[in-house]
Amino acid sequence: MTGNGRRELTTAVLGAVLAGALALIAGGQAWATVTAQRSAPLPPVSAQLSGADAAPLVPAAGLVLLAAAVALLAVRGAGRAVVGLLAVVAGGALAWSGLRALAGGLDDAGGDLPGLAGGTVSGTSADVSATWPVLALLAGLVAVVTGALAVLRGRTWPAMGRRYERTDAAAPAPARPRTDEDRAVDAWKALDRGEDPTDAPGRDV
Repeated sequence: MTGNGRRELTTAVLGAVLAGALALIAGGQAWATVTAQRSAPLPPVSAQLSGADAAPLVPAAGLVLLAAAVALLAVRGAGRAVVGLLAVVAGGALAWSGLRALAGGLDDAGGDLPGLAGGTVSGTSADVSATWPVLALLAGLVAVVTGALAVLRGRTWPAMGRRYERTDAAAPAPARPRTDEDRAVDAWKALDRGEDPTDAPGRDV
């Protein structure tokens, strides 16, 4: 286990966790206030549009990235490249969702919100709070970088728990051949016990 590989693996895992957490935070916030214009004399009505409603891919991508962080520790070799590709795809979905919201793509996203649909509604518009789409965009960039790192370098990273695997070093060492010195020591021990070493059963000759 090289120090460089360990650092890269740690960076990738933390990057996936960070991106996933940012995505889930962003997905749980209100991204926009959607206002529906209604036919006169009815006044306009407004409702909050959450990130999960505005961009359902955001919380889904967040969960994928948190799972990827665990998978990076559990798999090795080519498996890490597959996990990296999934992280890149999730990051792309996050970045696209954030950019779409910032570019005005939420104007029609509130049509299914309670009170904003019906025959009296002539149109809807969204006042976007840029903070959460930008956070989703940032999470996407972190995820893409993390995934690319796993694809390019993941095969060289150490596996979790490798130090606990059984190795040849853990096997019992083969018995050392007996020497004349060993036989002499045994003979003296026999004499100390009051035995005749020449009559010991199985003695070496």
